[in-house]
Amino acid sequence: MTQHRPVWAPDEVEIETPSAARMYDFYLGGSHNFAADRQLAARTIEAWPDVAHLCQANRAFLRRAVTHLAVIGVDQFLDLGSGIPTAGNVHEVVHAINPNARVVYVDADAVAIAHSTALLAHVPGATAVYADLRDADAVLSNPRVAGFLDLSRPVALLMFASLPFVPDEDDPAGIVAAYRDETVCGSYLALSHGTSDYRPDAVRRVEDVYTRASHTMRLRTRDAIGAMMAGYELLDPGLVDIIHWRPEPQSPPDPLGGDVTRYSMLAGVGRR
Repeated sequence: MTQHRPVWAPDEVEIETPSAARMYDFYLGGSHNFAADRQLAARTIEAWPDVAHLCQANRAFLRRAVTHLAVIGVDQFLDLGSGIPTAGNVHEVVHAINPNARVVYVDADAVAIAHSTALLAHVPGATAVYADLRDADAVLSNPRVAGFLDLSRPVALLMFASLPFVPDEDDPAGIVAAYRDETVCGSYLALSHGTSDYRPDAVRRVEDVYTRASHTMRLRTRDAIGAMMAGYELLDPGLVDIIHWRPEPQSPPDPLGGDVTRYSMLAGVGRR
């Protein structure tokens, strides 16, 4: 049965194939997803019932990491694989600290970019670019990126849960290195990535679900994730379980009781 196309969906968007970005939006309680996305997301929840808490923890890490970077003076942010806008976007966090900071969102999902563009229509310090993060040269040379950010100055590269959707054959560590080499000393990388170390059987089930989505998913070992941050000096506390990266003292009780295996996600911030 052909799905109904909502008025907010761009005509060029494929709505019959589940989108990894729109599934993530569904996990977070968003409304910019289609029946195919919700159906496959339900399969993910069967395989990993804690997925919504994991996504919320990733958003909380985004807030903590970006806040820290803005506080120490970083005023340029390149969010690679930014996804569909939701509460607590990077520019909202950053502009609360430095209204003059600049943020560029990059994603290859047309719905994500359409909504980001609409959201940012009257935000002078942020823009969105439709591009594939796997091609660092194309992203960094894009006129909207090159015209918005000054790459002769430090920039923070943000890769929040985006690299699991880059298959091994595309060399995710090499992709990160390509961006690293095009940024100046004093730049940063903030990264989060699901790990297969704790629950390999459940991970395999989730990865199998995503073979039916727009992008496959590959969760990786701590060593593989650490290799992606080569060339960066990690800030304390290093590459750690996501809930342990500088937790806020006044945070509410952890919904999963602090069980890092139920999150199975690592996070770190490094300086070039």
